[in-house]
Amino acid sequence: MKLGKLDLGSKLFVAPMADVSDAPFRKICKEYGAGLTFTQMVSAKGIVDNEFYALRQFAYSRDEKPIGVQLIGNEPDYLYQAVTEIKRYKPDLIDINFGCSVQNVTKHNLGAAILDNPLLMGELVKAMVSAADDIPVSVKLRLGQSINRVNILESAQVAQDNGASLIFIHARARNSRYKDKPMWEWIKKVKEAVDIPVIGNGSLFTPQDIINMTAETSCDSVMIARGALGNPFIFSRYAEYLKNGVDPGEPSFNEIEKTSIHHCELLSKEYADNIAAIKAKKNIIWYYKNCDGINALIEKIISAKSIENEIEIIHDHTEKLNAGFYPPEDRELINKKFGERVVFWLDK
Repeated sequence: MKLGKLDLGSKLFVAPMADVSDAPFRKICKEYGAGLTFTQMVSAKGIVDNEFYALRQFAYSRDEKPIGVQLIGNEPDYLYQAVTEIKRYKPDLIDINFGCSVQNVTKHNLGAAILDNPLLMGELVKAMVSAADDIPVSVKLRLGQSINRVNILESAQVAQDNGASLIFIHARARNSRYKDKPMWEWIKKVKEAVDIPVIGNGSLFTPQDIINMTAETSCDSVMIARGALGNPFIFSRYAEYLKNGVDPGEPSFNEIEKTSIHHCELLSKEYADNIAAIKAKKNIIWYYKNCDGINALIEKIISAKSIENEIEIIHDHTEKLNAGFYPPEDRELINKKFGERVVFWLDK
């Protein structure tokens, strides 16, 4: 699909995810064929007030382009000023988040809390568009506050009427949990109601999921979130599916080993040693979650003290996988836990 002057072709979007969408994660997704990644969600007020954490959140290098920046805010003036500042760094897309349902966000009348206020929503989008010049502005939406209060058609129309260039739709309501099935049919209804591109999002874990959503909703593209955790392979698998009509399937143990170690090395370059080691733990677990022996791996990785130690564990674990050392895991149970909570091992 086309995004302003940018043509992404059939490549997919990667969702901004808190404490996930850092530079190492973005770079690996790009290496496997993702079209556009996002920095982590950042406060418009934080950017305007020059808060270090906010500025750190949207930092990116030129070789990461095309890239988007996602803002959160509820004051038009702050959003106008934030976009004015951000556009100096020439991102390819600037997004406003009206979809985040986390309580620490919504209690401040941010994110999905604004879904019930179309007037304010319109003012916020309009302020961003007026400051953005030729940089496209997108809007991330949920279906509404609950499945009994779905107002996505009104929200989408407000976004379009105030100058948004495209809409991302997470096909769940604010109060829906991840275990609840996304209501893809609303993506189709929005696509039929507006003239700007509509990007679908919600429970996309395999190339077939992407194909199904596109076929069922006629959306212009999709955005992958949890489906990319430990799984940048989804982008190359989807590209192969489109090219040859065949999904090459899950990666080999050796491919997982190579990519997880590469991720660790990128983390080591990006952060101090202790921080890199902490961030690597969850990513390594995500890479191997569909393999036998995941519970044994979790125990070892959680107690690891350094990136070097973690890489040694990866090598040892992969050798055992190739040798058929581990008994079969209940993958259905692991995937169920992951679907409800991505840090599924903390439920123990």
